[in-house]
Amino acid sequence: MKKIRFMCTAFRDGFQSVYGARVFTKDFLPAVEAARDAGIDWLEAGGGARFQSLYFYCNEDAFDMMDAFRATAGPDANLQTLARGVNVVGLDSQSSDIVKLHADLFKKHGMTTIRNFDALNDVNNLVYSGQCIVDAGLKHQVCVTLMELPPGCTGAHDAAFYASTLQQILDAEIPFDAVCFKDASGTAVPSKVYETIRAARKMLPAGTFIHFHTHETAGVSVLANKAAIDAGADAIDLSMAPCSGGTCQPDILVMWHALRGTEYELDIDVEKVREAEEVFKDCMKDYFLPPEATAVEPLIPWSPMPGGALTANTQMLRDNGIMEKYPEIILAMGDVVRKGGYGTSVTPVSQFYFQQAFNNVMFGPWKKIAEPYGKMVLGYFGKTPVPPDADVIELAKSQLKLEPTDRPVLELNDADPTKGIEATKKVLKAEGLPTTDENIFIAAACKEKGIKFLKGEAEIGVRKIDKSVEKEAASAAESARSADTPAEYTVTVNGKEVFMAFEGNTATVDGKVYRVEMRPRSSGSASPASETPSAKIDVTAQMPGAVFKLVANVGDQVRDGDTILILEAMKMEIEIASPADGMIDEICVKVGDQVAGGQLLARLK
Repeated sequence: MKKIRFMCTAFRDGFQSVYGARVFTKDFLPAVEAARDAGIDWLEAGGGARFQSLYFYCNEDAFDMMDAFRATAGPDANLQTLARGVNVVGLDSQSSDIVKLHADLFKKHGMTTIRNFDALNDVNNLVYSGQCIVDAGLKHQVCVTLMELPPGCTGAHDAAFYASTLQQILDAEIPFDAVCFKDASGTAVPSKVYETIRAARKMLPAGTFIHFHTHETAGVSVLANKAAIDAGADAIDLSMAPCSGGTCQPDILVMWHALRGTEYELDIDVEKVREAEEVFKDCMKDYFLPPEATAVEPLIPWSPMPGGALTANTQMLRDNGIMEKYPEIILAMGDVVRKGGYGTSVTPVSQFYFQQAFNNVMFGPWKKIAEPYGKMVLGYFGKTPVPPDADVIELAKSQLKLEPTDRPVLELNDADPTKGIEATKKVLKAEGLPTTDENIFIAAACKEKGIKFLKGEAEIGVRKIDKSVEKEAASAAESARSADTPAEYTVTVNGKEVFMAFEGNTATVDGKVYRVEMRPRSSGSASPASETPSAKIDVTAQMPGAVFKLVANVGDQVRDGDTILILEAMKMEIEIASPADGMIDEICVKVGDQVAGGQLLARLK
């Protein structure tokens, strides 16, 4: 029997794929301890979205989390993290000194191995980052990223393409301890997985450790894992309930069961793993479990969305009150992938795809280029596997006012005066913050939100089940049922009948549920008819989001098109422009406010 090794991804990719990476450290450490006691000594412990999310949503320090993880897992555990080449642990790419600082700090804070990938499979982005990982004394797991192209697309993401990428890694003499084939969307056809890894086994020196990673999102993860093992892979990634199946990796117990009666087996004590899963379920019982995280999505092969990005984005859609747009956005992703140059749908490129699909749904197809997507098709993140659509390139050039480039990403970033250690030190000093290595990296990777955390101004965005709200909702529902006035109505709008129901602080309109707040209109309120229509011009939100920055102030003169304020939505900064020449008469929101689409933001006169 051949024993198949596995890394437990529950506490990194599992968290990202189910909870959008928004999990407090204290809540899951007992499950790490239980996994350790069950004999699991290879654990994914950080990096990827579990770096930024701690500052963005948890008001926690990722370095403290890694220290606590090491203390709990024990000194001999192989703790692995995820890095995105020159993007390290953020959506934006970094300069050389920040790439090196990343490796040094992750070694300092107890990590053993870094899995390092580039979403474009641009090997240039792996050369320096890989060398830094090895120089820091860490094990380097270099990646080739996989996915299936939407049906009808050709030109990349077949076994020959992956073999060519691997050959480039070998030709570049990147030092590595293992090779990983990483399929974040879980869409790679199992037969292609087999062909790819079989070819890699022939190309690589004898004894090279090969690792395969996939997700259950498209429903073929167990079959893909078996194909990888049959082709010669040494290890796979598995998770534990409640962070397994669906958008995650298959469960350890599921894969153990699937291999029964074959020539392979997982080297586990299955009863101890069952006990550890029960501990983990108890740890996470108060967290909101998104229904989409537990399901296979048949449409994913047409619109490849990684599990880790899928739930992170649905969490943000819920935050902004527009979850009903999700099916449209997923459908729109197919066209965005087709025209974007076939970068692998894994962070950060998966986020670029989602942001552009989001814009295509909210503003109209190809009316507004999302800046990261536009910069990708223009070459600012590296070379895409195939040339992007020429019309999209022209749109990106026009809207972003950037020319296409083929300069190496590190060269671009090293020449950028706003990036790097010295530039970040200036920002920290201006805010009165210490310029420690950790603070420098936090500020470089997380920008304004990193600064807010360091200043003690971070906000909590962890979604847990609020028992008091459940009780209030039940009470409100009972009150609505017992009230003398009806809670359900049929309203005729422009000749069309619309069903509406009110229950507590929720309203249902034609099957869609909205959170509402109703209060009597004060007697002193001016009616719309009392306003002079031509006296003032309203500036409204194009879409839901949070107020990120106020650019103009009351009394400022602005011209048509000038930026008044910036909203943040879906990890994008959306400029709200003045619709006319005039003076700012009123700013109706403040930084941090959550606003709805169409909400009044400012007035001009």
